[in-house]
Amino acid sequence: MGTSSDFPDIDFSASRPISEGPPVLVPPVPSHRLRREPLVRYLVLFALTVLSTTQAGGLHYASFVVAFSNEVPQIPLASLLLHGLWYSLSILAILGCHELGHYFACRYYRVDASRPYFLPMPFLLTGTLGAFIRIRAPIPGKRALFDIGIAGPIAGFLVAVPVLLMGMHMSTVVKIPDNFRGELIELGEPLLFRAAEWLTFGNIPAGYSVNMHPMAFAAWFGMLATALNLFPIGQLDGGHISYAVLGRRSTAVTVVMVPCLIGLSFVSTSWVVWTVLTVGMLLAFGPRHPRVFDEETPLDSSRLWLAAFALLMFVLCFTPAPIQPAALVGRH
Repeated sequence: MGTSSDFPDIDFSASRPISEGPPVLVPPVPSHRLRREPLVRYLVLFALTVLSTTQAGGLHYASFVVAFSNEVPQIPLASLLLHGLWYSLSILAILGCHELGHYFACRYYRVDASRPYFLPMPFLLTGTLGAFIRIRAPIPGKRALFDIGIAGPIAGFLVAVPVLLMGMHMSTVVKIPDNFRGELIELGEPLLFRAAEWLTFGNIPAGYSVNMHPMAFAAWFGMLATALNLFPIGQLDGGHISYAVLGRRSTAVTVVMVPCLIGLSFVSTSWVVWTVLTVGMLLAFGPRHPRVFDEETPLDSSRLWLAAFALLMFVLCFTPAPIQPAALVGRH
């Protein structure tokens, strides 16, 4: 999820001497010769991710069917495969469009970047750790940085919303059996997810639960990935946006967000891994965002409105407790 830069910082102290007057800083010139790479590594990772996400989607479907049945049902393999593909194709569309948003924005600004790398993870709840692209050249300016940073979340969000609505339409409300004594994993519901649930089913009475279609599960994970990337920290997408809007003041935002992440780890242990990864990134690269040439140049009003939209996306997709075990008896 997001971007990975091979250029963590750029030294702009070098200057072009002139006969008189102060030194003139020269911005980095983007390369017009983009690196060509073999497609094999991308295709292999993509194929493995299709397999791992199809497995995850099938297991998600089977676990719910088994949990709410009085006896262990026989689920045809074709049904598991079909429901697994519903999830797999949906989540790959969301993650893929997110990364392609970054990729095509890089191409627009002639910034050398890799194609999306998908990360398979069998037996994980989601079947994948997401996707990313590698940016292999300096980003020339603040507006380019902003556009590259925000293009991914917007592209993924625009796919996740219709996937969510279609997934909710194909979901069903089922009664929780009176003799149900097991526990399932509870997925925290972002505001957008709850809104789609209410628009589809209205108020769900006590003792009933939504049998989530794999497409709805894919939308949930896509929203979680969007929220994670929009955290205004370091070199995450939200960190790029924060730096483009605030300049060096974005470092203070990063410093404030770190204890917030640590606090979330006490709300739900599902935040622990993300907190450790984020803190590790900051320890490796530092809290200060790498500089761009025109650091003091303000963004235009249209980009500031897009920054506000990015904040809205974060609020709609965020949940304080993404994953936690919870008994379903008595829940809606």
